[in-house]
Amino acid sequence: MIKLTRLNGEALILNAILIEQIQSLPDTTITLTTGRKLVVKESETIIVKETINFYRKIGLASMREPGEKHE
Repeated sequence: MIKLTRLNGEALILNAILIEQIQSLPDTTITLTTGRKLVVKESETIIVKETINFYRKIGLASMREPGEKHE
């Protein structure tokens, strides 16, 4: 789950697995797999970073950054 902010300042928690696409139109618009659209204050970059962190927490993504060498 990731924490986001609607344009009116209201906080929301989103299950990041439901994200289908993210666009800046210029406001950041998230389209969910259900077809629902959410407009939020956070940038695409922030949402992607938070989504990757969420995926790591639940084991859907590697704990290392791409290209990072393991010791």
